[in-house]
Amino acid sequence: MASNISGFYKMSQEERLEVLKQNCKISDEELHLLKELKPMDFKTADIMIENVVGVFGLPLGIATNFVVNGKDYLIPMAIEESSVVAAASKAAKIARLSGGFKADANKQHMIGQIQIMVKGKKTNSVIKKIRANKKALLEKANACDKVLVSFGGGAKDLIIRHFEGFIVLHLIVDVRDAMGANAINTMCETIAPEIEKIANCRTGIKIISNLAVYRLAKAKAVFTKHLLEEESGKGIVDEIIKAWKFALADPYRAVTHNKGIMNGIDAIAIATGNDFRALEAGAHGYACIKGNYKPLTKYYKDKNGNLIGEITMPLQFGIVGGSTRVNPMAKLCLNILGVKSAQELAEVAASVGLAQNFAALYALSTKGIQYGHMKLHAKNIAVQAGAKNYEIDAVAEAMISSKSINEASAKEILKKIRRDTL
Repeated sequence: MASNISGFYKMSQEERLEVLKQNCKISDEELHLLKELKPMDFKTADIMIENVVGVFGLPLGIATNFVVNGKDYLIPMAIEESSVVAAASKAAKIARLSGGFKADANKQHMIGQIQIMVKGKKTNSVIKKIRANKKALLEKANACDKVLVSFGGGAKDLIIRHFEGFIVLHLIVDVRDAMGANAINTMCETIAPEIEKIANCRTGIKIISNLAVYRLAKAKAVFTKHLLEEESGKGIVDEIIKAWKFALADPYRAVTHNKGIMNGIDAIAIATGNDFRALEAGAHGYACIKGNYKPLTKYYKDKNGNLIGEITMPLQFGIVGGSTRVNPMAKLCLNILGVKSAQELAEVAASVGLAQNFAALYALSTKGIQYGHMKLHAKNIAVQAGAKNYEIDAVAEAMISSKSINEASAKEILKKIRRDTL
């Protein structure tokens, strides 16, 4: 596969699909799904959620130029926000010149929580009884999912945490290539009655935690000084670091900083049928795990003055279970990516998150965030005003030049264009 595809954004849909066919292991049937813009039938949708009346669409784009751990990737991204796919592609193109992204993800361990209602002098006794029966409880949990265990996964450990009026048992589960919610929730609900018998106490809430601190993914990239300066002038590396330090100092800025990271990660999650709400919750929870909300990335210079970007965050992706294999579009997007494990997908997603963040900081440090947004926004306004075909670009460019991007301006420009072509 080659991900550095020149002029991909200029190609027609047919040409883009041909590129995918040549570079990815996708079938003619899957290409047809993309071409006809029909992601799934009613029967499939009706299985996935309740009270289905139709299927809601999002644009599906491909981010190019990504190299992660020496391997090329074409990144499917489902998102409604303009400039996100282009920004990720541009950042990946810059990082590519230094070898791309180096990424790593932890083992796929998730936490299941069981609340145990106990307080006072009885607490120590309950804890001792649970610890004495740890092996039996883990065996009981693993009996719930023999398939997961056969692949080397399953319940691995029990950890006890103290709170006023109750304790919480953390069931640590290796979920392998799944996101893991269903397996973990089942295990927690299965062993809770056993805990009640063993310790003679009542259990409360039993559910997965989306603060996936044992499932961290990291990525790193070098953005070369000379390339950045060639495009934006001297001092740009320092300006980007200053922009990051703003987020480091101020939680109001840090939230928006991290939102930009999630633009890329959520777009991959939606495209591959993953739970982007869980990813969002985990990311923001991790950002403030030490008490103050902080950015998930960091930036600094190497000895040659190049910009180094790094990201560390929990990423609970799956490539089996849930809608990843029920939704035909999710299956297709996983095929386009060509990932072989949830760990690999997390490494790719972390790289995209870093690319997205770098692109945002670069834009903020140069032309401003609206420059890229407005080019696509202007096209949307042109369409709303009634522009068609070649008129769309002409109207959009005229609005940008006049710095008046609204439907009234678009209609006036469109009238003039049509008068001049009569």
